[in-house]
Amino acid sequence: MIRQKIVHFNKKSWVALMVFLGLFGVLHEGVHAEVVDRIAAIVNNDVISLIELNEALKPYLDKVLAANYGPEKEKQMLFKVREEVLKQLVDQKLTDQEIARYKLNVNEKEIDQSIERIKQINSITDEEFRAALSREGLSMETYRQKMREQLLRANLLNREIKSKIVITREEIKAYYDAHPEEYGVEEKYYLMSFFLKSSPSTSVQSPSAHHGVMKEMLVQLRAGNNPDDVVKSILNQGVTVQHLDLGLFKLDALAPDIQNAIKGTKVGEYTNVIDTDQGLQIFYIKDVVQTAGKTLELATPEIESKLFKEIVDSKFSKWLDELRQRSHIQIIQ
Repeated sequence: MIRQKIVHFNKKSWVALMVFLGLFGVLHEGVHAEVVDRIAAIVNNDVISLIELNEALKPYLDKVLAANYGPEKEKQMLFKVREEVLKQLVDQKLTDQEIARYKLNVNEKEIDQSIERIKQINSITDEEFRAALSREGLSMETYRQKMREQLLRANLLNREIKSKIVITREEIKAYYDAHPEEYGVEEKYYLMSFFLKSSPSTSVQSPSAHHGVMKEMLVQLRAGNNPDDVVKSILNQGVTVQHLDLGLFKLDALAPDIQNAIKGTKVGEYTNVIDTDQGLQIFYIKDVVQTAGKTLELATPEIESKLFKEIVDSKFSKWLDELRQRSHIQIIQ
């Protein structure tokens, strides 16, 4: 029996419809089109139906249409999205077939525990969780089925990939030695800042005048004058300069413009006037402190986790490629 599904298209969606004429069977013209379900792809002994593909495509289709591309660009994007989504569906079918072949299973308790973990991580009650599902148009039953599928695929991944991975001490040390910027000695700058803030009654209004005030202040600071005395002298010019003790910072934690200014500045020196997002600033390098990084022992769990993820991603991609090669996959154009 041929199953049918009615899909409603507004005027905007007709562009998308034209793209998919080879995919959809259009039975009559007008604002409404009737879609006849048929096979979109064959994956071994299973099929991906047109309606299944259409459902998976819908959220992506909506985003492409909402992006207001030109007709040609929109057509290209829709074909690209269709190709990617169909590839994902094929991969899902292949993994589901492997799950069935190995007779993997997930019980209701495991699903309950996974849902509880999600609620705990997001700090939400059961009522809030169900309300969130409702907003997404999902029933609890549908969500539990999706969770079951995720857990089954995770079990398959563990059986085929994760359980076979062994990360040696030598591999961990090699990664540690190759990334001294992550685990070696850390260099931190002890910074003080002179930050110009216009007062409500300021007589200095133009940005160039503000720059002039800060440059004058910089000359006095570099001449060795007491910073507090210099700040007080600026008050008479209608602006307020805040003298702030900022503390220790890693260079890469600072904004790029501040980094560039500090790189050429030695301990005990002042940077040039910098126009930052917070306003005009002068930085003083009070000290540069070197702190010990993580030892190999402390870094081992983090490195092991990184290497494990890299290996899993690589091996899973290779495993999936091999699975595709030994499978019968036919895309119906």
